[in-house]
Amino acid sequence: MHIQEPSKKEWIKTKLETESFKANLSNDEQIRIFKKLVDAEFFENFLHTKYIGHKRFSLEGGESVVVLLDKIFEKATENKVHSIVIGMAHRGRLNVLVNNVGKKPEFIFNEFDGDYDPELDQAAGDVKYHLGDKGEFIGENGHKVEILLSPNPSHLELVDPVIVGMARAIDNKINDMTYTRSLPVLIHGDAAFAGQGIVAETLNLSQLEGYKVGGTIHIIINNQIGFTTHAEYSRSTYYATDIAKMIQVPILHVNGNDPEAVTEAAAFACEYRQIFGSDVIIDLLCYRKYGHNEGDEPTYTQPLLYKKIKSMPQISKIYQDELIRDKVMTESDVASYYSEIKNYFEAAYNNRKISSGQNKFEYFLKEGRTLTPYFTSVSENILKEVARAMAFVPEHFKINPKLKSLLQKRNEMVFSENTSIDWAMAEALAIGSVLAEGRDVRVSGQDSRRGTFSQRHAVFTDFETEDIYIPLNHIREGQGIFRIFDSPLSEMAVLGYEYGYSVIADTNLTMWEAQFGDFANNAQTIIDQYLACSETKWGSYSNLVVLLPHGYDGQGSEHSSARLERYLQLCADENMIVTNLTTPSNYFHALRRQLFMTHKLPLIVMTPKSMLRHPLAVSQLQDFYLGEFKHIIDDEIANKASVEKIILCTGKIYYELHEAVSKKQIENTAIIRIEQIYPLHTSLLEQYLSAYKNAKEIVWVQEEPKNMGAYPHLFPILLEFAEKLGTKLKYVGREASSATATGSNKRHLAEQAKIIEDALM
Repeated sequence: MHIQEPSKKEWIKTKLETESFKANLSNDEQIRIFKKLVDAEFFENFLHTKYIGHKRFSLEGGESVVVLLDKIFEKATENKVHSIVIGMAHRGRLNVLVNNVGKKPEFIFNEFDGDYDPELDQAAGDVKYHLGDKGEFIGENGHKVEILLSPNPSHLELVDPVIVGMARAIDNKINDMTYTRSLPVLIHGDAAFAGQGIVAETLNLSQLEGYKVGGTIHIIINNQIGFTTHAEYSRSTYYATDIAKMIQVPILHVNGNDPEAVTEAAAFACEYRQIFGSDVIIDLLCYRKYGHNEGDEPTYTQPLLYKKIKSMPQISKIYQDELIRDKVMTESDVASYYSEIKNYFEAAYNNRKISSGQNKFEYFLKEGRTLTPYFTSVSENILKEVARAMAFVPEHFKINPKLKSLLQKRNEMVFSENTSIDWAMAEALAIGSVLAEGRDVRVSGQDSRRGTFSQRHAVFTDFETEDIYIPLNHIREGQGIFRIFDSPLSEMAVLGYEYGYSVIADTNLTMWEAQFGDFANNAQTIIDQYLACSETKWGSYSNLVVLLPHGYDGQGSEHSSARLERYLQLCADENMIVTNLTTPSNYFHALRRQLFMTHKLPLIVMTPKSMLRHPLAVSQLQDFYLGEFKHIIDDEIANKASVEKIILCTGKIYYELHEAVSKKQIENTAIIRIEQIYPLHTSLLEQYLSAYKNAKEIVWVQEEPKNMGAYPHLFPILLEFAEKLGTKLKYVGREASSATATGSNKRHLAEQAKIIEDALM
């Protein structure tokens, strides 16, 4: 009744209040349900006896999930779905992997033994109940559906937006403009669904143009308890599902001990999704046989509940008694299937392959893969073709008068002599060149179409009708598609979505932009658990670009630092790239390199704010068609022997240092810019430093406090270089602080001036 749209409400009423909703299953369908229940129960019992005391987060008490998924898969084949993408936490994951996705139980047994098959497309860097797998489901009609269960961390619900992003990428990959042929299925716990804010953020994405996927089917394994917390202490709502009422979707509550009702709920969900392209929630009321895990003692905190649970008969026993009573099966049939499934798992256990312990992740952690030069320049003709498209406005399109001068200026950057290209134009040229080469580009973030600092203007809005026009989608025939969306006011779910999208769209360019760099704080768990370590844990690759506006411009502590130090602290094994660039052309080459690297890695870019319009922060056209990415930029000082002081820095502070050196006509100081902080090109840095034979001092200069920025990460490396070259190492920057920056502009200017003064003393 919370749904306001009459057509949807009428359809639901008709469906629920007629005989059509009552189960009318054939004998074969009932027997299939019985077998799925036995499969689920026997698998858990088998693990319980073979691996006593091991954590597995069993499905016992909620075995109907396997029946529910089986029905969803079958209905998906009827609806000609291309792919099903599943996200779930750890409870029941092993069971779903074996009995729904089709993972061989031998592999599960190996994982319990501590051995991981090197042929599996996943690393051995995580526990077995976090791993994913791929499978294929063939329906009764012969239609095949690809099944993908994504790996995920232990952080409950973090996988939700990742799955939805993967589904959207698959739809784009197969050119499905309806966004319905990839079906996301999210399996939640009741306490997590009500308690985790990322659930609401993900639900909010469901009908937005840039994020919709034709509806997600949500399944809540409702154990009626979260860890040891009763429902009355876990939520303020009556149902765990009440949060979903905000998007006005059907919410079905179904008894997990009634597998036929579970089947009908699945059929209802699939049919509703197919007709209305909407999410559907299935609240599966069940219980967990053991505590939070198999080593837990639940009677410490819930003695009465677990006394009741202990007396509960197995779901398969309840259902088999019904089938025997209705003469669908005989006791002999039941015994025969139990014997068959027992033999199956015993054979799998006995035939499990003991691997050598050599796993795939040992092969892909190779040094130097980001330091290899990549050919990222493009022809001058392509740059001009992109610039021409950017300046074109359809004849009857009324562009905002203030943008006319911008278009003229951008056109002149490429077509006029003695002009320079700024940051925003460099980005447009990078995106346009990628599109011209036939690859797609997706960008999202808060105000990303216009740009937080009114610098991008990737989408024109008609001044009279508010129709939109995207110039970069009109470069040439056969080009890639440019998809750029203003995101909702969400960081965690949207970044998770774009990460998931990039995993599938790995041959294209995917970018997420924070409105200000520190807004990514709200998405820190996505960064920690996916961007930084998904390769090491799961063998999962992403080339997502994360744009974080960064720089001290006197705007206060919340709009200064993108927390560069946090990303550097997460860096190891060449797991991602962290940059703080100073030239538009280097940004251009960094973006294009994301497509050509033989090994996909996330790219973190500290993007400029005031530097967007700095007269010195520009590049020449030839830097784009003749240049390449520069890890480190040396000073162009002619007489290196005259240099007594070497200043090392990264990002915006370079221009303040450069202007001060020029103004004071200082000739004994060189400034070297570190553009890619991680992985650091140490051999190149050593080469540059060694060229200054008479240098007595290496000074690291940064805007950030001493306990922030790049210094904590680079200090041991720089100290080693200083000792090797026989020079002193000095730090210049703000003192250590608990806040990133002052809120006083006057104080900011004084601090900034002192940094420059101290650096040049």
